[in-house]
Amino acid sequence: MTDTTQIFEPDGRAIPYIVEGDGPIGLVLIAEPGQDALGVVGHYLAEEAGFHIIRVGYRTNVDAASTGDQADDVVAVVDELGLERTWVGGHGRGGTVARALVAAHPERVNGLLLLGVEDEDIALAPVIPVLIVQGADDEVTPRANGERLQATAPERASVKNLDGAGHLFPLTHPVETAVIVEEYLDWD
Repeated sequence: MTDTTQIFEPDGRAIPYIVEGDGPIGLVLIAEPGQDALGVVGHYLAEEAGFHIIRVGYRTNVDAASTGDQADDVVAVVDELGLERTWVGGHGRGGTVARALVAAHPERVNGLLLLGVEDEDIALAPVIPVLIVQGADDEVTPRANGERLQATAPERASVKNLDGAGHLFPLTHPVETAVIVEEYLDWD
């Protein structure tokens, strides 16, 4: 596996992605456009927890792509890598893309990981387990967003809050974020 950026170009779309680790279970992570607050989290999960991490970026003309188009880009990379089922998650806007992907393709995922939930009208797919991680002091994606989403599926959605953390908590609290994910997936 590699930890350098690769470009997949289906139908002329240049979609960057990074693969780390070779564990038995995959976790696709989608950051917010224009930043990669999930780099250290993904690296920790690959190196310390033994996960197979795929970090998918955005095509060059991200502003022209709908949320559904962005979800299709992630599916294209997952297909290119030969993964049939995987966990899918994202931070902020990346989480919204992950929710859209899971809603459209629930048969392709094992679960959903949302870091900093945007207030978007995308229902959670039935049956799929969901982990919601929120920064307790997040003013961009307030923890109330995650709590409202969790209330729509309390039997399978869990919320964890990081005290003292703002919106960029995957960047400012990467190990704490990664440990929450690792413990939830129970891959010790």
